[in-house]
Amino acid sequence: MAWIAGEQGADGALPWFRGGQLDPWDSVEAAMALDVGGAHDRAVAAYRWLAGRQRPDGSWAAEYRDGVETAPAAESNHAGYLAVGAWHSWLVTGDEQLVAELWPAVRRGLDLVTRMQLPGGAIGWALRPDGTADGTALLTGNASLFQALRCGIALAGLVGDAQPDWELAVTDLGAALRTRPHVFADRSRYSMDWYYPVLGGAVTGADARERLAAEWDSFVVPGLGARCVSDRPWVTGAETCELALALAVAGQPDAALEQVAAMQHLRDDDGSYWTGFVYPDDARWPIERTTWTAAAVVLAADALCGATGASALFTDPAALPAAGLPEPLGSAGSLTEGAGTVLP
Repeated sequence: MAWIAGEQGADGALPWFRGGQLDPWDSVEAAMALDVGGAHDRAVAAYRWLAGRQRPDGSWAAEYRDGVETAPAAESNHAGYLAVGAWHSWLVTGDEQLVAELWPAVRRGLDLVTRMQLPGGAIGWALRPDGTADGTALLTGNASLFQALRCGIALAGLVGDAQPDWELAVTDLGAALRTRPHVFADRSRYSMDWYYPVLGGAVTGADARERLAAEWDSFVVPGLGARCVSDRPWVTGAETCELALALAVAGQPDAALEQVAAMQHLRDDDGSYWTGFVYPDDARWPIERTTWTAAAVVLAADALCGATGASALFTDPAALPAAGLPEPLGSAGSLTEGAGTVLP
């Protein structure tokens, strides 16, 4: 966590590494790790940086460098993930002020996501130049958006601003993730398409265990971690820790711990983590240490040891209700009393 904090800019920006690119999804993940590590002020600064750069339509650019948009594409996955960060921060800290401050940006982002939903329930990966959703849907991004919409619904309960459109959208999206594989682009060589429907909470129980077992030998290298893609001898730290989270969701914590332990060969002496390792060449590649890789380690560790009130966000698919939400902020029985808990 300390290494992630050291890469953060004075303005709150959380790039991949100091001087490198920043994308909204990975920046949120890094901010979540800061909250787990107790650096809430730094997490708040990162979230404020993102909220201040949201476009009027609810989107963000796909990439920034030094605060400037360098890849203007508006991706649905980026638009939705602030909801996960805001809900995670609430579970860790109970910071009502931050929830209220971020809510308008969360609402605009998820409103855009729902407008990008396609026939069949999947969500287009990006906006076309004319502002309509691209017809291609990516399975990993949609699985992440399933979690983001559920986090958004929980936040809506906190602030007392019900969002029935989101509830309809996430129901149809969940059905697509579980039963309509044909509506997503075929990217089955990527490990994320394998485990993310489990990690995002759309596939659970015995179905989750069966899904993970089916492609285990294609993606897992014993003692080293998980491949990024099935046809390359390259294990990556973030994918390995995300697989660990998916294993925890599937009720396999021992297997999850084994994966976190396996990828520790990527750890540097200063606490940072290299992105990946090409094992036939005994070479780290790419030659970079990224905040999002370190963040994935922190989040997996929290999920497995239960250090914070957000530890069940990934491991318990039932932790995000679609109904029976808590009382709005400032009402009788303030949610400050429930800070650090997971709702039934």
